[in-house]
Amino acid sequence: MKISYKKLWILLAEKEMSKQDFREKLQIASGTMTKLNKGQEVSMSVILRICEYFDCNICDICDAVKSD
Repeated sequence: MKISYKKLWILLAEKEMSKQDFREKLQIASGTMTKLNKGQEVSMSVILRICEYFDCNICDICDAVKSD
């Protein structure tokens, strides 16, 4: 299984928020942002911070998808 943040990127587009603004407002480290962009795992604390900011649930920003 791997993680997909496609829902997060759609949410940012709907909110008309750039990835840079997102990173700055949530104080996400550049390395963590790189992991998000590459679809790599990030810490649960980062996921929860994103959910708190957008007042959403984890399933609203990411999905577990089967690997090939």
